Amino acid sequence: AAESSTGTWTTVWTDGLTSPERNKGRCYHIEPVPGEEDQYIAYVAYPLDLFEEGSVTNMLTSIVGNVFGFKALRALRLEDLRIPTAYIKTFQGPPHGIQ
Repeated sequence: AAESSTGTWTTVWTDGLTSPERNKGRCYHIEPVPGEEDQYIAYVAYPLDLFEEGSVTNMLTSIVGNVFGFKALRALRLEDLRIPTAYIKTFQGPPHGIQ
């Protein structure tokens, strides 16, 4: 979760301006996949402040954009995404209409 939110391998000067601890994603539950060896379901939550209001692209890129940079992962599948109503209300629709 940290890899796709506030995690970094180096010190960032802006860390002193905000609270990385408050803004990082968190894995709050892990359970094994029944009948599958070395496979798990991870439940991850991100604070809304991490995402630009009204930008589905920003949200999805933040969640899955760099996750494979984490070397321990061999495969990953997003199975469910629950978007809070407060965030959905900021989305005004596609910028160029439905095409």
